[in-house]
Amino acid sequence: MDLRKGISLRALALNVVGALLVFAGIGLMATTARGLQDYRAAASAHGGEVIDLGENARPEAGQHGTMARLVGTPRVVEAPHDPDFNLRVSTPVLVRHVEMFQWREIRVGDSVHYELDWVDHLLDAGHFVEPKGHANPVGFPIEGKQFDAGLVQLGGFKLDPVLLHAMPGTVQVTPDAAGLPENLAASFSRYQNYLVTSAHPGDPRLGDVRVSWNEVPLQQLTVVGRIDGDRLEAAADAADGKGYVVQLGDVPVLDIFPDLPVPPEFVWTWRILSVLLASLGAFALLSAHREQRDPLLALSLGVLVVGVVAAVLWLGDTQVMGGWLAVSLVGLGIAVWRLRGPLLGAGRD
Repeated sequence: MDLRKGISLRALALNVVGALLVFAGIGLMATTARGLQDYRAAASAHGGEVIDLGENARPEAGQHGTMARLVGTPRVVEAPHDPDFNLRVSTPVLVRHVEMFQWREIRVGDSVHYELDWVDHLLDAGHFVEPKGHANPVGFPIEGKQFDAGLVQLGGFKLDPVLLHAMPGTVQVTPDAAGLPENLAASFSRYQNYLVTSAHPGDPRLGDVRVSWNEVPLQQLTVVGRIDGDRLEAAADAADGKGYVVQLGDVPVLDIFPDLPVPPEFVWTWRILSVLLASLGAFALLSAHREQRDPLLALSLGVLVVGVVAAVLWLGDTQVMGGWLAVSLVGLGIAVWRLRGPLLGAGRD
């Protein structure tokens, strides 16, 4: 009687421990999946989960369509060119500014006065309170314009124009009057960092024009965008309406997107541990009801249970769900194989 009681208590203990271990494995899998899902859901607002490629990254197979973080100094392969002034600068974006010396109307309270100044757009003197004696030219002889580099690379990736336009900073370019085309060389001369039409640059007159250029400096940047082959571009379908980030320096992903939760670490380690916990639980449960212990059967049952639960948790992600279903089928196949032998032996008896 005592022997039977001892066996019964041992079986009860194994059942309890086994069930706890199985539930622990399932719980660990669920916690890991939830953390990963929360991170991916938050990341989807910015175009998707970001893979960190770091510095000097090159395009690789399997990256197409993913969001990526790259760090480095862009390299201008095809520099922008202003054909009107024959100016070429090694920069991602070159901007031409054109200003004209014009009358400006200045109001201070009820008083109105006029002064000549450089203005980058046409001022219509017809709207002045006192237009007489303050007439402005009717148009600009040349307009401001922006010129993009034909090709800029960061590591091995070509940068889309929208990323070029987002690059921070601007530096004034020193023009070279010696390179001017003949038709402009007679009109323009260099004064400081400008090309001007003034006969006396230090004392400009009404209607004089000055032209200057600004370039985007080449400096270390952190760029986040979507990979399309060997190009990095904006994610047009991002919920934030932007789908890209360009920041100065080496900036971590969580600093770029402060709304993102901390991504779970060691995901595969936790997944493997969850399977092992469930397998230990299955081994304990089998030990309570079978005289012959079968570690492989216990492992297959652990894989089956965790795989089925994980597949259910990832119903919204076909790829991940399919992977876990495949794992479950492997576990089921091994379990059937291990159980088939004893069942056939009992049938022959």
